[in-house]
Amino acid sequence: MNKRSPASPVCVLGLCLLLNACAASLPAVDSGVAAPTAWQYAERDAAQLNNQRWWTQFGSPQLNRLIEQARRDSFDVAAAVARVRQAQAKAVIAGAPLLPEVKFNLSTSHQRLLRGQGGPDLDATQSNDTVNSFGANLSASYEVDFWGGRAAARDSALHSLRASASDQATVELTLLSNVADRYAQTLAARQREQIAELNLANARNVLELVQTRYDAGSATALELAQQQSLVASQQRQLPLIQQLAQESRITLAALLGQPVQALDLGTEPFQALTWPRIGPGVPSQLLSRRPDLAKAEAELAAAQADVRVARAAMLPAVTLGATFGSDAGKAVEILRSPYYTLTGGLVAPIFNNGRLTAERDKARARQDELLQTYRGAIINGFADVEKALSNITRLDQQRQWQTQELQAAQNALRIAESRYQAGAEDWLSVLDSQRTLYTAQDLNVQLRLSRLQASIALYKALGGGWESDIR
Repeated sequence: MNKRSPASPVCVLGLCLLLNACAASLPAVDSGVAAPTAWQYAERDAAQLNNQRWWTQFGSPQLNRLIEQARRDSFDVAAAVARVRQAQAKAVIAGAPLLPEVKFNLSTSHQRLLRGQGGPDLDATQSNDTVNSFGANLSASYEVDFWGGRAAARDSALHSLRASASDQATVELTLLSNVADRYAQTLAARQREQIAELNLANARNVLELVQTRYDAGSATALELAQQQSLVASQQRQLPLIQQLAQESRITLAALLGQPVQALDLGTEPFQALTWPRIGPGVPSQLLSRRPDLAKAEAELAAAQADVRVARAAMLPAVTLGATFGSDAGKAVEILRSPYYTLTGGLVAPIFNNGRLTAERDKARARQDELLQTYRGAIINGFADVEKALSNITRLDQQRQWQTQELQAAQNALRIAESRYQAGAEDWLSVLDSQRTLYTAQDLNVQLRLSRLQASIALYKALGGGWESDIR
């Protein structure tokens, strides 16, 4: 189990002050991308769902347990949480210069002239070869934020914090959807393996019947060879399906942060997994429902703030300072000679060989890059939802017809076997019926798996009920 250490109290306090101070001043980001008015392939009469625990809609207690285990033990999620703590600390660091920096200094020195008459840099002289001094002072320094560069640096750090928090949500959403997908694949492979074993056993039984008929002279060598080929073909398929099941288990265990030897999936049947009817809402809601879009937006806002920082660096800076203290030759007299000092300064860039201009141009180019990235993320987000909705629609249609196909294949095999035993049908019809039924049974499981995966993909495309904790 991963232990996630909380942020330091000082860091949290500073972060809260910064968030409260600037919550109303952070500018909104306009992508310039218009959202469609409605989804093209949305299910009719689908209920509107905004469920943060979307995985519970599949009706699987085992899946619920695996999801909670992944949220608790995943190393990827733990790393994302650590990145958020780093961003919190950076936000406090960036906001610190908005207030004066205050320091306290307590000093003492002992100076002794060993020989000679001394010099101008020494307090000790030939007549007073030992000098002690004691001092204490409280100093404050502050750079006036005339051009808003310090505030922009703080805004950039806060937007970066939002991006980091959104990235954590994206990592968790991706992890949980992968866990659900791999669990469904594992159960599907397990059922496909059962179907393959049943069909292999049936093919062997038929082979024994054909062998008996061949020995009695009522079946041909061709019929025997064809059934032997079918048995070998189904035996070949079985290790392939077992390989897929094992790969899914291994990947699932890695997602849970444990070796496959420790993975216990129980005996839940594949048919226990069900899918809900998911209402996707309207496309304009997607911008506030997907954490990856929130991350892209926050990164763009941070880049805009960085442009203001680069511009401010090209202008003069005004610094103020104040010191209050006392010096004495004896420790007991340290408070008898108080003094204060006030300072002010103006620093302006004159020549830097174009460095500051290049820094501003770099920040502008970065802003433009992230604007295009944000626009692309929005379009890709719309496409993800449309593809998931389209897959659901087409898979439902396929499953409707495939159910009839499976029933017809079962009837065809039963009739073919009965007619063959009565001598009214040749063995080729039975052979074709066997192959058709096995293919239909296997395809039925694969279509059901694809339908589950399409629902998982739709939940992921819609953001999984994500809501930002940082406003």
